[in-house]
Amino acid sequence: MRVSVIGASAPPDEAVENAHEVGRLLAERGHIVVCGGLGGVMRAACRGASEADGHTIGILPGEDREAANEYVETAIATSMGHARNALVVVNGDAVIAVDGAGGTLSEVGFSSIYDRPIAGLGAPDAPHVEDVETPADAVDYVEARVD
Repeated sequence: MRVSVIGASAPPDEAVENAHEVGRLLAERGHIVVCGGLGGVMRAACRGASEADGHTIGILPGEDREAANEYVETAIATSMGHARNALVVVNGDAVIAVDGAGGTLSEVGFSSIYDRPIAGLGAPDAPHVEDVETPADAVDYVEARVD
């Protein structure tokens, strides 16, 4: 399964730790991490997945694939800016949101539109987001909702 990990670009330390653990757990369970490919939560999730020998895909807002964080295995340039948020969501079978603000909320909205289950770990309160306590809870939640 592909899981889109979304969240803050400048998160607090706890969110970085949670995103790293989410990425690691996803990789250990055989899932692919999809994200926006840049820093913060995106980088932490990719680092966790990479350290567990997982595959990572970064869907970038600009046209330069080299702008991806160093843990992105497959970088996809879009030249779409924030509009690429729809692509981040639609390329996952489920979504895990860690922390976040406006950009994360736009991805949460797309998750609802595209009927993707979404677990929130310290994420903004929004409809359709299942608030969970731990990275393992987030991964368990999305696994249980995707066939």
